[in-house]
Amino acid sequence: MGRLRQLAERTPAGRERYVDLLRALAITMVVLGHWGVVVIVRDDGGLPTGHSALSDLPWAYPLTWVAQVMPVFFLVGGYANAVSLARLRARGGDAASWLLDRSARLVRPTSVLVLVLGGAAVVARLLGTDPTRIREVVWFATIPLWFLVAYLAVVALTPPMYALHRRLGLAVPLVLVALVGLGDLGRLTGPVGLSYGNYLFGWLAIHQLGFAWYDTRPAAGPKPASETAPPADTAGRPALAEADPSAHEHSGVRRRRLPTSRRAALVFLVGGLAALLLLTVPGPWPVAMLNVPGERLDNAGPPSLALLAVAATQLGLILLLRGPAERLLRRTGPWQVVIAVNLVVLTIFLWHLTAAIGLIGLLDATGTLPTPEVGSTAWWAWRVPWLLLLAAVLTVLVAIFGPVEVHSSGHRTGQRAGQGTTTRTALTVAGYAAVVFALMLNSATPKLAAEPLGMPAPALLAYLAGAGVLRLLRSGWGTRG
Repeated sequence: MGRLRQLAERTPAGRERYVDLLRALAITMVVLGHWGVVVIVRDDGGLPTGHSALSDLPWAYPLTWVAQVMPVFFLVGGYANAVSLARLRARGGDAASWLLDRSARLVRPTSVLVLVLGGAAVVARLLGTDPTRIREVVWFATIPLWFLVAYLAVVALTPPMYALHRRLGLAVPLVLVALVGLGDLGRLTGPVGLSYGNYLFGWLAIHQLGFAWYDTRPAAGPKPASETAPPADTAGRPALAEADPSAHEHSGVRRRRLPTSRRAALVFLVGGLAALLLLTVPGPWPVAMLNVPGERLDNAGPPSLALLAVAATQLGLILLLRGPAERLLRRTGPWQVVIAVNLVVLTIFLWHLTAAIGLIGLLDATGTLPTPEVGSTAWWAWRVPWLLLLAAVLTVLVAIFGPVEVHSSGHRTGQRAGQGTTTRTALTVAGYAAVVFALMLNSATPKLAAEPLGMPAPALLAYLAGAGVLRLLRSGWGTRG
């Protein structure tokens, strides 16, 4: 608590605390949503397994318009990445140095999950567990990694996309939305290959709005180090200056800013909601914004125009609530809670389904695992103790693995302007690409594939190689040649 109080006291007056709150709320809602919607049943062999309850609760589909908060995460991610990129460039760093620095915050906590799950898979196989069963458990535990693939790709593209933003402003997300529309046309009428780009275009469009939000900050020049040491970046991490010395240097800045007035908020809210209703009620897209087993189309895989309409609606709501939220965050108590969550926010996200697996296994081993029918009184009554028990298990996991994220957050590459080499840049890109490829391959591998290591061996090898290269580079290896 003492550290949290110190971090709260060091927060600059001009910090956009609302961004930190949105990230914490988004991840919390993802966790509670995944936990709340799960149904535990027993397979033909009597072993527990789980699936989503959404297919049995069609009345809940409109609720997913609020529960699908990944757009919020990409929005605040765009803001956070603009902050850190502007700060590093003000110090004379290059794009490769920035990517290497960001990889520490994203890859290190992920590596711990991959290694623990891989080790557990090896032990399970040595004990005679069926490889298909091992894969099923690891598949469930690594569901969060599908999102991380998209976010890692967007992070890698931040330098060129931010450059496009500075040149073309809000025209960039408009073009990306048009590309998503073209992809949707391919999904509906063919060829379906046109839609594959939506996995990137959809999230990039929302991420660009984060850049535009960053540009709404008042012009500010460099400050003394003592005045630019906030407790954390927008993920609750140490000191990132929020002033880009060049952010307002030309007249085109106005067309780069996100409209944030109350009138603009209402336009986003009403316009987004109207588009959403048209696309899902008479239109071809499902009402649910989360995956529903058995549905022909999935609004999030890849992102559709309907999901972007949800993003616009949520953006309008976010802007309308900004004032009251900022007043709340001026209070020490709420702000300390936000800081605490953001310090371990990725750990919470990565481990929340592993917590569910652990609790299910424990209850099953002790003969106390309830399997009520979805939608029944018993199923609803079980939601509260179920969530409380899961929160307890996750708290233990965060206490164990959270320090990895906290320590990664304070990492800086230490690379100064002029130290970078072509080889170092190439290795950074190669290592990062290997990590993204590995996680993508794991997400694409079927749940019931026979994988004795839980993850496909090529994916595991590619991940370890990529993460290893990035770790070596962060330690200073190859700096001078």
